[in-house]
Amino acid sequence: MIIRNGKKSDIPEVFNLIKELAEYERALDKVTNSVERLEQDGFGTNPVYELFVAENENKIEGMALTYYRYSTWRGKVLSIEDLIVNEASRRKGIGKKIFDFVLDHAKNQNCLGLCLQVLDWNEIGINFYKKYKMEFDNEWINCYLEF
Repeated sequence: MIIRNGKKSDIPEVFNLIKELAEYERALDKVTNSVERLEQDGFGTNPVYELFVAENENKIEGMALTYYRYSTWRGKVLSIEDLIVNEASRRKGIGKKIFDFVLDHAKNQNCLGLCLQVLDWNEIGINFYKKYKMEFDNEWINCYLEF
């Protein structure tokens, strides 16, 4: 198992992981992204995200998609949009390896912190992040405007 920076050629397998996560979160019908858009947005002229993958025997078993955000109070923060391990590969330490890789990357990029969201019913995810002593915020409300 190796953790590495993602490549454009990884996107079809990564997109399958994204759909697998959406199904787990009971929201597969909300996925409107595509392989082509992921390729353009991550590997085009102005990439808006970074991709990290867990590869085993030439198969992508997990991934993390990150982007930078800026806190006016603190500075540069790395945000994890998704950390996904395919169902067949869970409980083997792959998520920890990916998360540790992303943590090291954030530190190497002089980020002042790392942020992410986890669904309130995702006990496995919550317990995973608690091991890292992440703080959970019950004060802020997520807002989204679609167009």
